[in-house]
Amino acid sequence: MTIKAFFAGFGGQGIVSLGQIWAYLAMRQGKKVSFFPSYGAEKRGGHSQAGVVVSDEEIASPLVTCPDSVLVMDGASLELGERSLKQGGILLVNSSLVKERPKRKDIRVVMLDLQNIALGLGGARFANMVALGAMARLTGAVMLKNIEAILTKFFPPEKHKFIPDNVRAIEAGWNAVDAITA
Repeated sequence: MTIKAFFAGFGGQGIVSLGQIWAYLAMRQGKKVSFFPSYGAEKRGGHSQAGVVVSDEEIASPLVTCPDSVLVMDGASLELGERSLKQGGILLVNSSLVKERPKRKDIRVVMLDLQNIALGLGGARFANMVALGAMARLTGAVMLKNIEAILTKFFPPEKHKFIPDNVRAIEAGWNAVDAITA
């Protein structure tokens, strides 16, 4: 099985880090992975995106042109995410920053207040981890079993103090999806 995910937002939202962690989780689960980031030259605020392919088989191309799922973290990314998503795909929208509702009727749209969930956990910097948990729950592409141990291997030692906060944010994203689908 092959699952293609596309993450989009602006620089500073942790889009590339989210894609890297998504890919790393899949690798730790024995999957084949490709990760293809793209971002503007600005330090913060420019467009940022990452495409990740997770598969049981060899991956022919790292490009994600027709993803199964898309995360849109800001309004400027909505059109691209909505347009590229395959029919029947999942579009997760950060309703904290995206007020417009997608127009397509042939996709599953999930509006979650990712930024405000993160603020409730200690800061907007955790919004990407809230999104990771929500995307994992919605897509089933990666499992979150042993997430703390996996993050410990992913992050350098000086970042380990933030792992409990990241785990809480990931769990909050997972639970937010459960709350709207229950």
